[in-house]
Amino acid sequence: MSRTPLELPDFPWDSLVPFADRARSHPDGFVDLSVGSPVDPTPQLIRDSLAAATDAHAYPQTAGSPALREAIVDWFARRRGVDDLSTANVLPTIGSKELVALLPMLLGLGRGDVVVHPSVAYPTYAIGAALVGASALASDDPEEWPAETRLVWLNSPGNPDGRVLDVDSLRGAVARARELGAVVVSDECYAELNWAGPDPTPSILDPRVIEGRRSSVLAVYSLSKQSNLAGYRAGFVAGCSDLIGELLAVRKHIGLIPPAPVQAAMITALGDDAHVAAQRELYRARRARLVPALRAAGFRIDDSDAGLYLWATKGQDSWLTVSELADAGILVVPGTFYGESPAEHVRIALTASDAAIAEAVARLDLFS
Repeated sequence: MSRTPLELPDFPWDSLVPFADRARSHPDGFVDLSVGSPVDPTPQLIRDSLAAATDAHAYPQTAGSPALREAIVDWFARRRGVDDLSTANVLPTIGSKELVALLPMLLGLGRGDVVVHPSVAYPTYAIGAALVGASALASDDPEEWPAETRLVWLNSPGNPDGRVLDVDSLRGAVARARELGAVVVSDECYAELNWAGPDPTPSILDPRVIEGRRSSVLAVYSLSKQSNLAGYRAGFVAGCSDLIGELLAVRKHIGLIPPAPVQAAMITALGDDAHVAAQRELYRARRARLVPALRAAGFRIDDSDAGLYLWATKGQDSWLTVSELADAGILVVPGTFYGESPAEHVRIALTASDAAIAEAVARLDLFS
């Protein structure tokens, strides 16, 4: 019996391997500013919660424990200015990437449907469309979204560019998506890391955005960034209760359940703001060292108002910049990975130790 393989692009990170090898060969060592994976320890209070919950002999609830759902509701009220959610409006996920990739399937999209995502974007939005045979459209202009649009992805703060959408921009996107009968989802995983304004950045569930109606609107969040829980795979989605109910029903069938110890750890992480503030200041200090060093080395930094990355350019092909930095033992990511065309920016991560950031600054001084 014949089958049709999935039509997916090559995994982009494979093309970065030769540059990583070159950077690793630098006599003074390797500085990895490519991957946004936390390097700082998971806070002890969260690790303690995980350890205390390891007698997990029974199946956990797909919907999340009542205590976890309440913790998510409370967090939205306290940190996101969204104080009208109930436990029917929230659902834990196994990190955020699985939800991003699977959401078109979970919502029943297929051929002939269009999934809109930002013009410069994390590639998993387009992968999710490809998995179900839908078309992906890179567009930041709601007026360009076609009648076939069934799912709109927003990303604020953005990966890779750190762009933040204000309340008016979010409101406009929601209004257009509703005109088209589309679901609109905001990926907000970097919301607590805002460098140009008050913390956190606006949510799509903000009452000023949705104007009293959550219908067809969802927000996605992850604790990987604010709490150093990337290895825990701890995320959640919130918003329209009808959509949450649909997602829950499908996830029950396919067994997408966050492990019970992770759910316990999430409750602790969501209830403690002090560790988030401390981690934010670590990243703020690293950013404060890298920004002037990059500018002195001839880079221009665009957007980058929030999140874990600097979106930087020297006005040349991004692969040439990757190559030049690899010669200095520094690995960064080209704009081609995120759909930039022509690609002139590179993404530079703040997720490196203080010592590694200091070494990167010293090497960038040689470009000045």
